[in-house]
Formats: sequence, structure tokens, C-alpha cells
Amino acid sequence: MKNLENIDFLIFDLGNVIIDIDYDFSINELKKNIPTQKFELTSLFFPSKFHKDYEKGLISTDEFRNEIRKHFDLPLSNQQIDHVWNSLLRTIPQSRINILRELRGRFGTAILSNTNSLHIDAFEQMIKEQTNETSIYNLCDHVFLSHQLGLAKPDVAIYETVLEKIKVKPARVLFFDDLESNLNGAEKLGIKTQLITKDYGIEDFFKN
Repeated sequence: MKNLENIDFLIFDLGNVIIDIDYDFSINELKKNIPTQKFELTSLFFPSKFHKDYEKGLISTDEFRNEIRKHFDLPLSNQQIDHVWNSLLRTIPQSRINILRELRGRFGTAILSNTNSLHIDAFEQMIKEQTNETSIYNLCDHVFLSHQLGLAKPDVAIYETVLEKIKVKPARVLFFDDLESNLNGAEKLGIKTQLITKDYGIEDFFKN
């Protein structure tokens, strides 16, 4: 485990830090529900404005589903949309749950995720099915979700909000995320950061 003697608080992203996600899998599931001639529209699915708006809680779940129907010009059912949308959420390794539990007694801890209502509902179900934990809200001292805050990474405002809530100096906070852009946003305020990759997870960072 790295030297954390100058760190009082740990913040963790969810996607590819706590739960494995796979955008390609989700796109493949999407293609099963649309005609071949609309496949080219799938590349605009995740970068879309309606996705970003949903992450910030600016539109409701029903509005989000309707935007997807408009995007593909198809009468997709709620069930089809929800399945495709949540299919990117793959597995929650028990080892990561164990790490969060162990750290919580030694540091202040929080989750900070760009997410949405559908994904959190699905995550809550998955954590019960795949681990011996029962809720995301039991993992850390604080849970900061973009759609509830009306803010999203990497905007500096979301990190300012988190710092205000946790009452810890930025230099004594360490933030784990799988996207360098999100880490750069945090670093602007003086927060320490650690990039998580497919080959270097929190299991590796906290290895004794």
C-alpha cells in the first residue's frame, strides 16, 4: 500500500473503480434492438447531450427514455431501453467492497460518481446479488452522485461541493478515478489523485 500518512480522506469513483463497466457490451446489446441501418447512430449514444443532461438530473428518467426513442426514431419499450442502459454495469468484485470496509475505519471515505437514477437503482440490486453488502450507501461516509447534485465531473464546481461537505483540506484528500480528465478537474483545487486502469486497480494500490 502506498504511503498515505498525509491523507485524511479518500474519494472513489464508481465506474471501473468499484464496479466494472463495459460500454462496448452495452452498444452490442443496443444493436440487438435496432435495425442495421441505424447502427451508425450508436456512436452518438453515450456522448449525447441527453446522456449528459440525465447525469446532471436535468431531465427525468421518462424524458431520457423519450430522447433515446427520438434519437433512433424507434418505439423502443421502457424495458428495452433500461436493459440496454444498465447492461454496461458488469460486476462488483467482493475484494473492492472489502477494501472500502477496511478503509472506512481509518479514513474518511466517499463515492463521487457521474451517474443517473437508472444506474443507481441497478447498482443497488447488483450489490445485493453479487456481494455481501446491501447498499451503496453503506460503503462510505458520503455518497455524491451527479444527478442528485446537478453537477458533474470534471467541472470544478462538483469538487468544490464535495470539499465543502467533507470539511477536509484538498491537499489531504486522495481521489481515485479511471478518467484523467476527472482527475485533472480535481487537481485544479489541489486534491491529490490516482488514476485507476484495467491493469492497476484499487486492489493493487492498497496491496500490503
